Order: sequence, then C-alpha cells, then structure tokens
Amino acid sequence: MPEQQSPDNDLDDAAAVFLQTRSRLFGIAYRVLGSASDAEDIVQEAWLRWQGYDRSSVQDPAAFLATTTTRLAINFAQSARARRETYVGPWLPEPIDTSDDPALGAERGEALGFAVLLLLEKLPPTERAAYVLREAFDYPYPQIAEIIQSSEANARQLVSRARKHLATEHHVEPVDPEKQRLLLDAFVAAAKTGDLAQLESLFAADVVSYSDGGGIVRASRIPVHGRETVAKFIHAFAERFWPGVSVRPLEVNGQPAVGLDRDGSTFAVVALILGEDGIDQVLWMMNPEKLTGLQEVSV
Repeated sequence: MPEQQSPDNDLDDAAAVFLQTRSRLFGIAYRVLGSASDAEDIVQEAWLRWQGYDRSSVQDPAAFLATTTTRLAINFAQSARARRETYVGPWLPEPIDTSDDPALGAERGEALGFAVLLLLEKLPPTERAAYVLREAFDYPYPQIAEIIQSSEANARQLVSRARKHLATEHHVEPVDPEKQRLLLDAFVAAAKTGDLAQLESLFAADVVSYSDGGGIVRASRIPVHGRETVAKFIHAFAERFWPGVSVRPLEVNGQPAVGLDRDGSTFAVVALILGEDGIDQVLWMMNPEKLTGLQEVSV
C-alpha cells in the first residue's frame, strides 16, 4: 500500500510550488492592473484557491496558478475601470522597485515601463492580459487562449490589436538608462531652481505633466500640456515645493526615477517618459497609498 502524505506535508509542498511561481504571478497581475497593492491581493487570492483546490488533479501547477491569477486580474480590472473613472485627478501606475529584478519575474521586461502601462490601461482587460502574457512572459498562443477562455485565433487577434494600438498611440523607443538618468538629473536641477529656459530646452513641444495625488494630497487635478505651459507650471511652485526636499535616485519599473523625501518620508516619485525630441511626459506620483513600498529605510 502506498504511503499517504500527511496534510501538513501536502500543504508544505503546495506552498513550495506556489513560492516558485510567485514572482511570475505578481508580474502578470501587476502588468494587467498597474497597481502593486491590487496585484498582491490577486496573488493572495490565487494562493487561497490553490490551497483549497484538489491539487492531485492538477498536472501543471505553474499553468494552473498563472491561469487562476490572470483570470482574477481580468475580473478585477473590469471593476477597476469603473473606479478609475471617478478617480480624483490623473491616474498613474503604482511605481515598483525593480532594482533587484529589472524584469519583475518575466521572460522579458516588456509591459513594465510607465509609457506602456499607461497605454495598456486604455485597452479592454482581456486584450491587456493577452498582450502581457505574450510580450512579457512569452506564453504560446494555445496556452494564452486557454487562460483567457478563447480560441487561439482570437488570442492572436487580441495581441495583434494591442500591438497596433500601442504603436499608433505612442511609439516608444528603448532609451539608454544612462541617457535617461542624465536627462532626469538635468530636469530635477532645473525644476528645483525654476529655470524656465533650461526646462523648455529639455521638453518636447507637446510635453504633458501628470500629477497623481488621488485626491489625498494637493496636486494638479488636470494634466498640464505644452512646453511653455509646463515650464511655467513647474517654475510657479518651485519656491514652495523644493525647500527641505532631498532627492534620491531610484530604479522603478525598470527605469531611472527619483524619490523626493521630506522629514524622513517619501512624498513623491518622479519619472520621465522620453521621446525623440526630449521629455514627452513628466510623471509626478504623489498618492501616498502608492508609495508605501518605496519609503527610504533608515538604519
């Protein structure tokens, strides 16, 4: 008679399998949702379902967990769209530290940068998920079709449609991190002094500044458009915004950024989206609920 495994050992095995795939599960959920806190909730729900499932019937645990996570994320994203319609001010993705894992559990670092995440937010959740599974995690189309409960032909169409949408909306060329860091440093230096001429020299003509305070902290509730207008906007608040602020370099979402700290706490993260003619978008992430994972640790 074969020896039966004790419930405790069985649960230990289940936890070990889950932990092996956890980074990937979080990477899928985060890319679909643009929120680390929501992604953590999805991953936790996937664990609870895995814990309570008849695991003896599962031939490929990694595939089961990816499918569960993706479907949960799609369902959550459908309800999140309605909530974001009432979000106070511009919504920006939650910045995540990628200094230890630049690709965040993926085969490639695709669909992780702010430029792509902002565009993915405009896509229907199932289309977004299909794109993420293919472009970031290199899932084969038959498996994507199974995960999103569709045909292979439709899965291919969804990914193709997403690629075309992203290419049409905004063609983002990979930027050398060193160049991006230099431009970011130049921007911060000009912003701190309110140097209009220097700011304008860094901006593309149609630059946009987005400030995400979520209605919790004071921030512009509308995007600010245009080279001169954005420069004047940043110049106008320089004297009261920057005193007492320390700036520290970060790597978030696979790209250089800066954390702005005051009184020992990070109150903003600033990142740039670059184009051929300079800075296309300035992202001021100031919603404190999105910055909890990036607080500076004092030792």
